[in-house]
Amino acid sequence: MVPFYVMLVAILLARGAGALGVELLDDWPSAVRIGLAVMFLFTAAAHFNRYRADLVRMVPPGLPSPATLVTLTGIAEVLGALGLLIPWTARLAAYGLILLLIAMFPANVHAAHRNQAIGGRPATPLPIRAPLQAVWIFLLWWSIP
Repeated sequence: MVPFYVMLVAILLARGAGALGVELLDDWPSAVRIGLAVMFLFTAAAHFNRYRADLVRMVPPGLPSPATLVTLTGIAEVLGALGLLIPWTARLAAYGLILLLIAMFPANVHAAHRNQAIGGRPATPLPIRAPLQAVWIFLLWWSIP
């Protein structure tokens, strides 16, 4: 849930800046892209900090090289987040992040079914996680310029 709150606060701050006259943020889709970018940078950081081992354990069995997959998905999140901030790459970044969210969902299912802890807190239960994924996918699609 923390990533959702990070995104929500970033969207509201970006939209507030738009209301105060920052022309690049004078509409909701732009503010949502900023919020999503902040969220994806926030979640990408976990791929490279003390949460990394927990994320590696989230990778479903049978997938090759879990540590490499965690590294690659973290890099993809950073690139996608940065891509959302550049008008001429925002569309491609949004579609790429949608695919990434879909591809990573089995890891979230795996973690929820195993009641795995991430950073000392239990993984988000599926009845909450699945709608969150849907919200993020919708917001990415909706905010495409």
